[in-house]
Amino acid sequence: MLRLAKRYMKQERANHTLQPTALVNELYLRLIDWKNVEWQNRAHFLGVAAKLMRRVLVDHARRQENIKRGGQVVKVSLDEMPAITPEGVADTVALDAALNNLAALDARKSQIVELRFFGGLSVEETAEVMKISPRTVNREWSMAQAWLYCELSGEEHDDA
Repeated sequence: MLRLAKRYMKQERANHTLQPTALVNELYLRLIDWKNVEWQNRAHFLGVAAKLMRRVLVDHARRQENIKRGGQVVKVSLDEMPAITPEGVADTVALDAALNNLAALDARKSQIVELRFFGGLSVEETAEVMKISPRTVNREWSMAQAWLYCELSGEEHDDA
């Protein structure tokens, strides 16, 4: 998890208020509330961790936005998904809103993005968590990338 947190934070400004260790610590604090969960396997754990890491990053971005009243928000590197934005970096809150919109249209695509991007899962691990084939993950991943690119760039897109 620390490796994934470092990857997210590497793209941030030097004086960023959220450090990778703090991100992992916050994730851990949220995970200890899940005492009665019976983890099925590593992929299941990483899937839940991805969801929680997304929440941590979005909550931090919203707090910063509220503190500064529209100031700088946390940026998240999209180096695993370079087709999403021309700059390669998207606003955390905007990405969260776009994923929520995608989930309303296609929950599976949204979950694949969450697992791959926030959880750092491979295609194979994502397929295992979702109980679908790796080929389906790749296809849905590509379609989700295209949809998110249009959503985040403001271009017209087909919701189908």
